[in-house]
Amino acid sequence: MTTATAAVHQQWSSRLMFIIAATGAAVGLGNIWKFPYIMGQNGGGAFMLMYLLCILLIGIPVLMAEVMIGRRGRQSPGLSVNALAIEAKVNPLWQIAGWMGLVGGFLILSFYSVIAGWAFAYVSKAAQHSFQGLDAGQIGAMFGQFSADLPSLLFWTTVVIVLTCAVVARGVKQGLERVIRWMMPALYVLLIGLAIYAGVTGDFAQALHFMFAPDFSKLSVAGMLMALGHAFFTLSLASGVMITYGAYMPGKVSIARTSIWIALADTSVALIAAMVIYPIVFAQQLDAGQGPGLIFVTLPVAFGQMPGGQIVGTLFFTMLVFAAFTSTIAMIESVVAWLTQSKGFTRLQACVFSGVVLWLLSLLTVFSFAGAEWAQWHFVFVGKEVHNLFEIIDHLTSDIMLPLGGLAIAIFAGWKVRQNASREELNTSPVAYSIWLFCIRWFTPVAILAVFLNLTGVL
Repeated sequence: MTTATAAVHQQWSSRLMFIIAATGAAVGLGNIWKFPYIMGQNGGGAFMLMYLLCILLIGIPVLMAEVMIGRRGRQSPGLSVNALAIEAKVNPLWQIAGWMGLVGGFLILSFYSVIAGWAFAYVSKAAQHSFQGLDAGQIGAMFGQFSADLPSLLFWTTVVIVLTCAVVARGVKQGLERVIRWMMPALYVLLIGLAIYAGVTGDFAQALHFMFAPDFSKLSVAGMLMALGHAFFTLSLASGVMITYGAYMPGKVSIARTSIWIALADTSVALIAAMVIYPIVFAQQLDAGQGPGLIFVTLPVAFGQMPGGQIVGTLFFTMLVFAAFTSTIAMIESVVAWLTQSKGFTRLQACVFSGVVLWLLSLLTVFSFAGAEWAQWHFVFVGKEVHNLFEIIDHLTSDIMLPLGGLAIAIFAGWKVRQNASREELNTSPVAYSIWLFCIRWFTPVAILAVFLNLTGVL
């Protein structure tokens, strides 16, 4: 099938470029913005261990499955799953697994673009040394004022969406590759430099103890679900991204090796980001479980007090922008690919249409922070207390749609795709293939179902 459909898409120029692009798609706000604060809320080391196990035993097998489906189908997520369903002569309704990912990824992008806008705004604030001499209360008030400022949120969200669509409109090699090629190395250089600085000037010993000394009494079932959901979130699984990027993957590239490299690179960014943030947080006696405002409230306090804080803060938020941008262009690409393949849109038309719809959806998150009454809620939604539309969308996508989408992909890839087709695409040793098949057929589905049944009180 790969040969027959290879002309549907452009392809990455090399294996290395695919790894860089897919790592860029995986590395994003989930690694630097979300991972540190959810780990801080769930006891540190115990959550870290659960997260790493989810990456190893669930994330990598599902990542391999998604890339395999994309390269075999050479189309957007729903269409690729449908193509493999036709090839295997199974019910075409399995394509819902692909469509669920596409919808879930787009919903994530609706709040992701708003948070990315915060990062853009804070580059300017840090460069102007706006945090100098302010205490935690004053920084918190600054963030609260900014996140409730409707014109500012609309402006920065629009900037993110427009820039994202401008890059994607230029195509794979002229747009995505050119931007990712220099952004990812720059991200790593900034991250490692900041980690060295934080290790020297911050409380590195306490940070290491917090991260790697597990206390399982602090890890709840909800925290386990969050670790599972974040493994999917941070690897961009079940969001349509990896199936789409897999569709651009050259045919001779090893899916198994590249998937492992992507997972290692993504996880390393999350760990290094935590080593940047926690030493500073603990040195300043700040709260590691601050929540979504951790890097926008607690870290600016440190940047305002430390020597060279203006430069360090500017570099940190610049790094955050790079991480966010490599993911936004990946998440919107799935929708653009579908529109061009199925609806006859030109690439530019697809980008404009997607951008407009995305901007309208982003208003749900903007008004959640800007204080609109219609966006404020307070009830328990599938095991989690939520307070606004942003929290509902975040919980629905990260903790429910992504794991359930991953469950559907695992069952489809393990039980419905013809084994000779998956074996041909994965092109690995018989032992490695058997391990992958066992994980994708048995371990991944059982693990996801067990967490969900615990969450709902069945187990």
